[in-house]
Amino acid sequence: MNGTKLAWKRNITLFLSGQTLSLFGSALVQYAIMWHITLSTQSGVMMTISILCGFVPTFFLSPFAGVWADRYNRKLLIILSDSLIAVTTLIMALLFMAGYQELWMLFLMSAIRALGTGVQTPAVGAFIPQIVPEDQLTRVNGVNGTIQALIMFAAPVASAALITYAPLHAIFFIDVVTAAAAVLTLLLFLKVEAHASSAQTQETGYLDNLKDGIRYIRAHTFLKPLFIYMALFMIFIAPAAFLSPLQVTRSFGPDVWRLTAIELTFSVGMMIGGILIASWQGFPNKVHTMGLGFALSGVVTALMGIVPNFWVYAALMGIVGVSMPLFNTPATVLLQQKVDPAFHGRVFGIMGMISSSMMPLGMLLFGPLADRIDIEWLMLGSGILIFIIGLLFSRNRGLLEAGKPQDNVTSGAAEPGQA
Repeated sequence: MNGTKLAWKRNITLFLSGQTLSLFGSALVQYAIMWHITLSTQSGVMMTISILCGFVPTFFLSPFAGVWADRYNRKLLIILSDSLIAVTTLIMALLFMAGYQELWMLFLMSAIRALGTGVQTPAVGAFIPQIVPEDQLTRVNGVNGTIQALIMFAAPVASAALITYAPLHAIFFIDVVTAAAAVLTLLLFLKVEAHASSAQTQETGYLDNLKDGIRYIRAHTFLKPLFIYMALFMIFIAPAAFLSPLQVTRSFGPDVWRLTAIELTFSVGMMIGGILIASWQGFPNKVHTMGLGFALSGVVTALMGIVPNFWVYAALMGIVGVSMPLFNTPATVLLQQKVDPAFHGRVFGIMGMISSSMMPLGMLLFGPLADRIDIEWLMLGSGILIFIIGLLFSRNRGLLEAGKPQDNVTSGAAEPGQA
């Protein structure tokens, strides 16, 4: 028993270590591109184009990537997606170093990196319950969220320093190195057997597998409302997620340190939220915890539209960060626990499609509006709508039934290292 416990802990430690390295490099590039576009254009339209390039490819690829995650070795898919991102970033770094620095190149780079993310997201979501016992999923996902928030805390500081004193392509090279290190960690040190369905002869095509996944979602009453409410949340959280740098630039000043400050407070908030959910593990009914995250993010987003002081605004960004793990972690665990493992990849693929499409759709609305009306009004209105949606979410009977604690969860629910 002790050997089994040590095995899954070793595996998840190696896996999260590799993902942390990859995330750090990606975060450096993400912030550098966002700030470069924000400071050089101060345009809501340009930010919208950049965001669309970073999400739309994920939208189109995610359903098929979910099928791949159920058909093929998930660890290998994660390695391949990280490698695609690293190669793309390396090519772009060399082009920028040679003097080719057009804005459209950053859009293209974001689009190709989004393809890698589209493959990686469902594979990671399906891979974690493959190596972690079921009763440890909330804690592990909470710890994972805390680690990601810690990286998001460090990345803005590092990115701001680099973009101030070094050319943009220097940040790209750092991302290449961290991605390569992540790939080597997973390839050489993480020894996990592929899940059972990946070793079976596939008798149906991709489209048939995708249709099976859609039918599976339709057959489960809690999945449809969960995805619908998730989609609505992501549409209306778009101003807080993407327009806050533009709001700060216009309302408080076009200073890199201000942009860094709001990212840091958001990351600190996410760390606090991740630690909270990892230690507390939420209410017995996961839907109540998600509803709390809904309500908190709605109230705070609305307040961001009316506060006149920058430091109060930054503090509110921190509270938004706290609310994110309260919703995301229970939602992920709910899918990992309630969904048939044979459909994990496809369900997380559909979830990735929603995640990658709804926020850009929100930006198609809010981005152009940000060039016509004050962003403060967008924050206030979207925050009120999020709060109302959260109330409806918390009262949905199908979700409340699915969110109840399981009676038969044991530490041996999933054999570590096995499919």
